Amino acid sequence: QHSQSIHAMFAHVPGLKVVMPSTPYDAKGLMIAAIKDNNPVIFIDERWLYNETGFVPEELYSVPIGKAAIRKEGKDITIIASSFLSNQAVKAALLLDKRGIDAEVIDLRSIKPIDETTIVESVTKTGRLLVVDGGWRSFGVSAEIAATISEKAFDKLKLPIKRLALPDIPAPMSRPLENKYYLSYNDIFIEAQKLLET
Repeated sequence: QHSQSIHAMFAHVPGLKVVMPSTPYDAKGLMIAAIKDNNPVIFIDERWLYNETGFVPEELYSVPIGKAAIRKEGKDITIIASSFLSNQAVKAALLLDKRGIDAEVIDLRSIKPIDETTIVESVTKTGRLLVVDGGWRSFGVSAEIAATISEKAFDKLKLPIKRLALPDIPAPMSRPLENKYYLSYNDIFIEAQKLLET
């Protein structure tokens, strides 16, 4: 897949599971879970994560497919992301803390199946949702999550859902264009602030 964000295309296919780890620990755990699973599992590793380091046990262990991780607890806003952008969301949340905004960060880890229970419980608590996706905005993971919350926790929302995703254009090749195209913690920080100021 390289620079193209095609995880939503795989997730659209019935019978496929799709996982996107954000940490070295989850990468090994989800890979083992994928191998053990009797269903076909698409394992997507994000190239922006190749320099990440972290503790990984030598023994075999698995991370459950379909179970999100709460990377930071909070009460003011829920930020949902996956893969590299989960780490960026945590960085943004730490900046938001300095502004007095207590953000909860959910790392999906698995985009199919999506952990609906965890995301609904978080939005029920915070009443505000920012969905961050490393794919294109149209017909993507952010739209699926927004639809899920609209169906299952609409009455808990204090404000309309915000989505942050890639623009609907092909991935560029030059560094200046890439800096404009791809999302970072600063984009998440700015969008979350705007949502809280509404």
